[in-house]
Amino acid sequence: MDFGPTRKLITTFSTISLADIILLLLIFFLLSSSFIVQPGIKVNLPKASSSQVESEKRIYLTITKSGDLYLNQKKIGREELGAKLRGLLLERPGELVVIKGDKDLTLQETIRIMDIAKNAGAQRFLIATQPE
Repeated sequence: MDFGPTRKLITTFSTISLADIILLLLIFFLLSSSFIVQPGIKVNLPKASSSQVESEKRIYLTITKSGDLYLNQKKIGREELGAKLRGLLLERPGELVVIKGDKDLTLQETIRIMDIAKNAGAQRFLIATQPE
């Protein structure tokens, strides 16, 4: 009579469970990355058919519908905009200033902000839009 172990040792590695875990992680990261597309201030940008995606480092001026003003996602007052922008432009001369204004904002308000930026030393402007 043979009273030895009846269980056999598994010598192969099953990769099916590992593939399931990797697939679930991939789905999780794909879904969560779509929520991080544009963090920051909520602005309803105007639409344009000729908009392009720009990825260079820039100075961003954001104006919300309520008139709040943000410089590189930091809320500032209208009276301190010129001084802070002048400081940034001294560090990076010739930098492009991107104006992200709400589509319901009046043109006059946008021009006031551009005048403040121009007096601070900004020479190049870009108005941010979203594709149609």
